Amino acid sequence: MSLLLIRHGETALNAARVLQPEDTPLGEVGLRQARALAARIAALAPAAILASDLPRAWQTAAAIAAATGLEPRPSPLLRERNFGVLRGRAYDTLGFDPLAMRDAPQGGESQAAFLARVAQAFDAMVALHARAGGAVAVVTHGLVIQALLARHASPAPGGAPVQGLANASLSIVGAQPPHAIALVGCTRHLEPATAGAMENLHGG
Repeated sequence: MSLLLIRHGETALNAARVLQPEDTPLGEVGLRQARALAARIAALAPAAILASDLPRAWQTAAAIAAATGLEPRPSPLLRERNFGVLRGRAYDTLGFDPLAMRDAPQGGESQAAFLARVAQAFDAMVALHARAGGAVAVVTHGLVIQALLARHASPAPGGAPVQGLANASLSIVGAQPPHAIALVGCTRHLEPATAGAMENLHGG
């Protein structure tokens, strides 16, 4: 039994490397990615879907819902880190790495607060797995998945640290301790034309 950790499909602002406002939707590429991803997830027969309630994740979850017949459950705990006043700004113009900053940007969330929220989200998905009695598809954001893999899962022997996760990628973690990582950032379900780029921004 597993937790299927899914990064949402591509948005126009991912491709433009802009820290995203909360209301950013999927772009056309992202919608196609979500449909392809949904077919793969349906084949894994999840018992439940838990998703960030931000539009880009919720639209991805809706595609999975259409393919599986399951009703997604929204969770604000699975939202991307809140970068406050930095949202809407191009990453490459900032002159520093906002994804690594420890302090909270104005109106935003500190790294510590974000990681504490991710820990709550992990507890919630494990509890849902126990109730559902099967795999749980968890649709969320790049920084959330990176934190889950780094802090709440056990890497395979010799596994490299997770550096980035493509849009619409799938990672799989065991739902029972030690929460072993079985797969990281797989996009084999995507056609080359919709695979996106690893250079796309993984936060915001």
